[in-house]
Amino acid sequence: MITARTKSPDDTRELAGAMAGLARAGDVVLLAGELGAGKTVFAQGFGRALGIEEPITSPSFTLVRIYPGRVRLVHADVYRLDHLQEVVDLALPELVDEGAVAVVEWGDVAAPALPADYLEVRLEWSEAEDERRVSVGAVGPAWSARQGALAAALGRWGRDAGP
Repeated sequence: MITARTKSPDDTRELAGAMAGLARAGDVVLLAGELGAGKTVFAQGFGRALGIEEPITSPSFTLVRIYPGRVRLVHADVYRLDHLQEVVDLALPELVDEGAVAVVEWGDVAAPALPADYLEVRLEWSEAEDERRVSVGAVGPAWSARQGALAAALGRWGRDAGP
């Protein structure tokens, strides 16, 4: 587990962009955290680093948005789904298999319906206003193999080995 801290929304976007530099087609990034903790802000920075020029907005009501970039981004928000079968019905694994990277808000809820190879990013409120604690953990071989590169990419945000 890698832990970092961001001090503003722009800082969170930059951190996400550093992580996106390591993303490959077929990757899944699950975002977790309380309402308002910065999941959509993270997705914006991640998408910008993938070369997406249009505004990235929360897909809360549309559930899934697809953006073209150097790697296509599938941005999903499963907050409003009541059943795991609804996550399956979104066909996220199939969209990722078609050469995209998926960023799933409230991804900890969707994890059982997705491939067991993903990067989990947990955003939590910190003591200071606008500061976030960002915990990053790899599950499965794809992101685990990039753990060293991920730690290096997050170095400027004061990473540490934390629970």
